Amino acid sequence: MPTTVELIRHKREGGELSAADIAALVAGYTQGNIPDYQMAAFLMAAFLRGMTIAETRALTEAMLHSGEVVDFSHLPQAKVDKHSTGGVGDKTSLALAPIVAAAGVAVPMISGRGLGHTGGTLDKLEAIPGFRTDLPLDTFRRLVEQLGVALIGQTREIAPADKKLYALRDVTGTVESIPLITASIMSKKLAEGIDALVLDVKFGSGAFMKTPAEAQALADSLTATGEAMGKRVQALLTDMNQPLGWAVGNALEVCEAQQLLRGEQLTGRFADLTFGLAAHMLRLGQVAASVTEGQTLARAMVTSGKALEKWQAIIRAQGGDPRVAEDDRRLPQAAYETVVRAPQSGTVTAMDTEAIGRAAVLLGAGRLTLDAVIDPAVGFRMEVELGAPVSAGDELVRVYYNAAQAVPEVEQRLLAAITITPN
Repeated sequence: MPTTVELIRHKREGGELSAADIAALVAGYTQGNIPDYQMAAFLMAAFLRGMTIAETRALTEAMLHSGEVVDFSHLPQAKVDKHSTGGVGDKTSLALAPIVAAAGVAVPMISGRGLGHTGGTLDKLEAIPGFRTDLPLDTFRRLVEQLGVALIGQTREIAPADKKLYALRDVTGTVESIPLITASIMSKKLAEGIDALVLDVKFGSGAFMKTPAEAQALADSLTATGEAMGKRVQALLTDMNQPLGWAVGNALEVCEAQQLLRGEQLTGRFADLTFGLAAHMLRLGQVAASVTEGQTLARAMVTSGKALEKWQAIIRAQGGDPRVAEDDRRLPQAAYETVVRAPQSGTVTAMDTEAIGRAAVLLGAGRLTLDAVIDPAVGFRMEVELGAPVSAGDELVRVYYNAAQAVPEVEQRLLAAITITPN
């Protein structure tokens, strides 16, 4: 068996590592036998030289099997999840999970927290009073068996190699590697015991992948890896050149998702993406013969009230107040609000969506440090979309806040992030 140094050198020179070599590296690092500095050297070599599809699959396998893999094979229905590569205002998981589960597909969803300028599903869920995402795997299994759905955070048992490797990538400049991103995403998702996965790969000013070409390369890598491991996979490329929907901020995004589930908001970019993703999940889950049929079924789950009932059941089962589902006023409310207005007339021609996300973090909707406490009530209501005509003085963004000291800078950032071109 080659030594760790020999494996690093081989990858540094552009060589291909075997599945056994990669498994040894991952196991050695996870168990503490390979130090950070050697694994950092390997990650940089992989970052600079790239990895083949076979190597990416081997890395995914090794990370997947570094912990427990949930087994739902005894359940008769298909098990399908969705993964988004991250954006601003993307609350689709909150609506998708109950819609798809109401239609008879099991949705075992393990989600993450906000990362940088992007929001996290767990942070949104925890804006619901009492809602628990820190459930043990046994409870996760039981909820999926009983309800057909559960939404939790990554536990210590799930892909521990990913948690350790991600922390190292974050401080060694090796985050933006498609093979490493692929292995990180797929190891966690495949550990859920799913049969199929729908991928929402974002591109644009608010995404990690800024161009469609970059997003397509990641989508291809994720799809190839998932299919090589025997899963049905569908990837969609979606636009993140503006926030998704009107809400940016945790409780506000729960409110917008619930408006959809109550049938109050069935049009617009957020609704279109939610029903589109749901349609693909239902097709992969084999309860719809086509995407068109899946769209019809997904909308029927909302208009019939079944999706809202499932959402209430999820909240109740995970310790939250189910009355929230029909009364948004039970969500955390900011004490103050102010309005950012258009400085001139014209047309909204561009948004720096990442800057909008970072302004939300500065307001308290995300974390500036790992141990920062999120304020679930704060955030923005976007009053304009790309292409909208505005007059000087029109509302651009409504800001909901509790701490006034951050507001002036937040307002400046929002004004700088929204481009208005004179007509």
